[in-house]
Amino acid sequence: MSSPLPLALLLTGVLSQFADKLALDTISLAATQAGASPRLVGLLVAAQSAAWLLVSLPAGVYADRVAPRALIRLGGVLMLLGSLAGSALLGFGLVGPGLAASAFIAAAGPVTIALAIFVLLPRMVAVGDLPRANGRMELGRAVLSFASPLIAGWAVARGVGTLGLLLCAVVGIVILVAAGRLPSATPAPQPRLALHRAIAEGGAFVVRHPYLRPIALCAIAWNLGFFAFLALFVPYAARVLLLEPTAIGLASSIAGIGSIAAAIVGPTLIARLPTGALLIFGPAVSLVGVGALALAPPALGVAALGLAFLLLGFGPILWFITQTSLRQAVTPQALLGRVSATLTTAMYGMRPLGALAGGFAGEWFGLQAAMALPIGLFALSTLAILASSMPRLKTMPEGELTPRAAG
Repeated sequence: MSSPLPLALLLTGVLSQFADKLALDTISLAATQAGASPRLVGLLVAAQSAAWLLVSLPAGVYADRVAPRALIRLGGVLMLLGSLAGSALLGFGLVGPGLAASAFIAAAGPVTIALAIFVLLPRMVAVGDLPRANGRMELGRAVLSFASPLIAGWAVARGVGTLGLLLCAVVGIVILVAAGRLPSATPAPQPRLALHRAIAEGGAFVVRHPYLRPIALCAIAWNLGFFAFLALFVPYAARVLLLEPTAIGLASSIAGIGSIAAAIVGPTLIARLPTGALLIFGPAVSLVGVGALALAPPALGVAALGLAFLLLGFGPILWFITQTSLRQAVTPQALLGRVSATLTTAMYGMRPLGALAGGFAGEWFGLQAAMALPIGLFALSTLAILASSMPRLKTMPEGELTPRAAG
């Protein structure tokens, strides 16, 4: 097993997540600029995010059964087709169910790609090098995520929101090319359980595990809160803080700075600081950042939005690198896909529910009052770690830890 992270794998992971973020930024900004209600913005964000809820679990089963390269190619095709359809719909000003459906199809691509990479990475990188490899992956994603809201804000402000989705289609083509340079080997043969039983086996492992269970609970609450915030922040920034689309894009792009910093220092911090403390830090600083934004007056709107996204970029990315390396280290090879799918559903499957909750809360209670929703959910995500045995975890495990052995 070699430790260097292959360039093709790095490009695939980085570009697929960039396209997912760019599509989300483009759709939410274009819909708001077109006069969509908070509820419609929430519905569009939910549709773009629903793939993580509906596709993750079955895709995780197949990630344990088929060659990861095949799943990556499928993801590239879905990104290409969905992004082209969405670009055409935006070009005709059709901000509605068709755009929602195309966003779902395009987002299914990064879902399958992320699961394939999670399974493939431990086969290509030594366990001790996983934090550094995951850090490099997140560094690339963070750099491009910094550009994503800038591209979306610039394009929407000039009436060419289709540009963002066309760029996502180009990414799909690049991923199809990069997939050809990845290993074609299939996983070792396993007993072929029925789909629902295979899914349940991965979920049961997570529920019983003393480390994975609190990570899942934290991820559920945090992602509900984050996507409630994403459904609210553009209308909130535009209509309460009175910011222009370009200013919103600039302020929210600061998340990329925080993410880049976390990806650079993450492996070093993981090696030197208690693992449990790092897992508390991510949700806790999210609570601080969004709480400060909700209390900020319009005169400080840009600064408060920038601070919120700086913290939302740094803390959660550090958390993501830490918990990804931990679950890769403690999960048996035969369960990697299904365990990843369970955690992926917990981390990303809550996106549409959070977006819907944020959109409806903004419409029913007003944008200012609705900001209490993400704040409360970030508090719950912090509590999920604090109430577990995780704060006592000092170092990153170096091998598989079964639920029974850990209990």
